[in-house]
Amino acid sequence: MKRLILAAALLAGMPGFARAADPLTLQLKWVAQAQFAGYYVAAAKGYYKAAGLDVTIKPGGPDVNPSQVIAGGGADVVVDWMPSALAAREKGVKLVNIAQVFQHSGMELTCRKDSGIKTPADFKGKTLGVWFSGNEYPFLAWMSKLGLKTDGGPNGVTVLKQGFNVDPLLQKQAACISTMTYNEYWQLIEAGMKPDQLVVFKYEDEKVATLEDGLYATEATINDAAKADRLARFLKASMQGWQYAVDHQDEAVKIVLENDTAGAQTPAHQKRMMSEIAKLLTPAPHGLGYLEEAAYTRTVQELMAGGSDPVITQKPDGAWTHAIWEKGVGH
Repeated sequence: MKRLILAAALLAGMPGFARAADPLTLQLKWVAQAQFAGYYVAAAKGYYKAAGLDVTIKPGGPDVNPSQVIAGGGADVVVDWMPSALAAREKGVKLVNIAQVFQHSGMELTCRKDSGIKTPADFKGKTLGVWFSGNEYPFLAWMSKLGLKTDGGPNGVTVLKQGFNVDPLLQKQAACISTMTYNEYWQLIEAGMKPDQLVVFKYEDEKVATLEDGLYATEATINDAAKADRLARFLKASMQGWQYAVDHQDEAVKIVLENDTAGAQTPAHQKRMMSEIAKLLTPAPHGLGYLEEAAYTRTVQELMAGGSDPVITQKPDGAWTHAIWEKGVGH
């Protein structure tokens, strides 16, 4: 038996001996696009392999809820927005933020200028569109902060459950729709609208921004030493992928398009998206992917500022950790 153990140890140290990579599944919030370029780049450039990982990247979609996927054991780590992650946590899915990839918000409300809207005070009585895939939480928190009910009454707004397109604004079904700086806004421009025909309210400018794309795992995974080690290696390789994507945007777009099995994306739109995404990734003082506690606190405050109908009803406890980031990226 001792000889067998010794032989195995010698083989593990030999150049030609490859230790089996540890499996890890990542669930994205949406379909394959430049919003997730860093993960696809990390896979394509071999960063995950070098970290001893066999990473499966699962695209999202309109019927995919990351918190439900991870709760059901369908992923080890997910990309989600903090509002939806905290709402899920309050409902019993013990998600923990292990890294904050996007340091800035890309969410905005884009309105037709001919609707008469000039300031948020003009939203009253209008129809506003928002997605209901966890993206509605910051919108609802903003409306509540403005004192606008969302029941369609005369003293509030009518909420249009927005599809994943810009048709409601083009067809004047809504005065405003939700857009992202890196996606739907440019879809409007590509559809023929001019910037001077639009009035854009960026959540950051309105001081109602919340944290968006972050990486989340469950408490059970984080408390398992072996799985936590995989997460740390995953974070290190993913941040390498993101840095490469920012520094080599054209190559990153090509890699994303190679992973677009649906063939729905166009090179021009993805190139624009990659350029805009790079602006949201401005590294925190501590480094790419580090969650700044002040930004977390601001997000919680926004979500709890909903008067009688807040997104979350109590301050979360244990909803984030630096431990995985420090082990993987901080070294």
